[in-house]
Amino acid sequence: MTSFKTLDDMTLSGKRVLVRVDLNVPMANGVVSDTTRIERILPTIREIVHQGGKVILLAHFGRPKGKPVAEMSLKPVVRPLSELLGQSVDFASDCIGQPAADAVAKMVDGGVLLLENTRFHAGEEKNDPAFAKALAANGDVYVNDAFSAAHRAHASTEGLARLLPACAGRTMQAELDALNAALGTPKRPVLAVVGGAKVSSKIDLLENLVGRVDMLVIGGGMANTFLAAQGIDVGKSLCEHDLAGTATRIMAAAKAAGCEIVLPVDAVVAREFAANAPSETVALDAIPADAMILDVGPASIAHVSEKIDAAATLVWNGPLGAFEIAPFDTATVAAARHAAARTKAGALLSVAGGGDTVAALNHAGAAQDFTYVSTAGGAFLEWLEGKELPGVAALESE
Repeated sequence: MTSFKTLDDMTLSGKRVLVRVDLNVPMANGVVSDTTRIERILPTIREIVHQGGKVILLAHFGRPKGKPVAEMSLKPVVRPLSELLGQSVDFASDCIGQPAADAVAKMVDGGVLLLENTRFHAGEEKNDPAFAKALAANGDVYVNDAFSAAHRAHASTEGLARLLPACAGRTMQAELDALNAALGTPKRPVLAVVGGAKVSSKIDLLENLVGRVDMLVIGGGMANTFLAAQGIDVGKSLCEHDLAGTATRIMAAAKAAGCEIVLPVDAVVAREFAANAPSETVALDAIPADAMILDVGPASIAHVSEKIDAAATLVWNGPLGAFEIAPFDTATVAAARHAAARTKAGALLSVAGGGDTVAALNHAGAAQDFTYVSTAGGAFLEWLEGKELPGVAALESE
């Protein structure tokens, strides 16, 4: 991985530091309902404050489509941010122009200011040079601490980095270090666990991984498409039959690259997708025509656990079954806990990410024991697909 500058490379005392953060937090009745993303940016803010820099926070919220929308103001974030940070945070009613300039001019060293939603301006998502320049007018240094927005070439994620001395914040740095350890220069063998409903949404991901990992476990509804491509009758299971050719091509590419593909060897089936629906474990050649696969069976769980034991590095994206409802969460929970235990024992480096993945690992009570769990959905997936992330590329040292 190309090297990038961090806060260690910057002198921040007395400087106006524009920090791009992810404050796209869930809200309920105008109040922040989950502060996870706020908590993740605190180390970077505190470090700049400690050095005597002026912290000027840039963030987007929702999709206001380039114009001010009252319900998408960042103002409700000020209070929880102030409380978690332990110091008052000021707010400016715009991210550029006079309101921003006036608020920045009033700042003292070590102060923190949150600017209004960058997406209230059409120039943000268009990466308009004039808008990026207007943002840069309020800063001396640019810090990107929003990996989750790094797959977008927007003014506040990419354009700004070209105009000011730029570096990665601590959250961005931790994410990039974790990803590099998982797929950049990993300790082998590397195991990838990829689940989820559809192959169609993860073709690029699978095609990139078969050339980079030693073992690839395919679970969830995706596995049904691979099984069907091998001539197995999957009954009424979720299955993209029209992608049989794609599945066959991916398996051929894996074989050529020396990557072992691990598919289910048994299945848990039910007639309806409902909590505690009557279910049974069957062999793959005995799936009833009127039933659907909702989880993998005990033999498959044992097989996945063996692969986790054999691996030095694990990359995980997506559940193995319909984990949202019992008892079809059994395989995902068992595998997640096994990987967590191996990680805790120091035998495995484990990196996981993607919306469903984070929810599944939290459900299993395993997330805290993984080496790193990314909260960046789209950016994490695009990185797994081998795509360049504009917000990261803009930080790379020459």
